This record gives sequence, C-alpha cells and structure tokens, in this order.
Amino acid sequence: MADRRTRCYLPPMASLLSTFILPVAAGAVAIVLVLGLVNMMRGGSPNTSQKLMRWRVLLQFVAIVIAMLAVWAMGR
Repeated sequence: MADRRTRCYLPPMASLLSTFILPVAAGAVAIVLVLGLVNMMRGGSPNTSQKLMRWRVLLQFVAIVIAMLAVWAMGR
C-alpha cells in the first residue's frame, strides 16, 4: 500500500506545459475571442472579424496541441 504522504511527481516538461504554457495559450484564445466579439458588437470591419476568427481557430489548435503534449508528458 502506498504511503499517503507521497507526492505526485510531474516531470519537468509536463509541469512547464500545464502550469505556464497552457494557461497562456488559453488566455490568448480568450483575448482574441473577446476582441472579435467587441469588433462585431461595434459594427466593425468584416475583414477584421474574419482575421480575428482565423487567429482564434489557429490559437485553439495550438492550445489543444499543448494540452495533448501535457497529457502525454504526464503519462511518461
């Protein structure tokens, strides 16, 4: 039986990804989403809305890749 006082050890890569990089990526997605919503509510340029939507999709992809890397690193 495992000792209850043992700590959960995360490899350095998993810790870095899940503690710092993933929240930054998720925050970037949220910022671009808010900027797009503000532009839409103000009746801004449709071209700007399209650019922001493309950026949001790209940043979401990057955030998902980082999350999957963190999960993979935790399993190692």
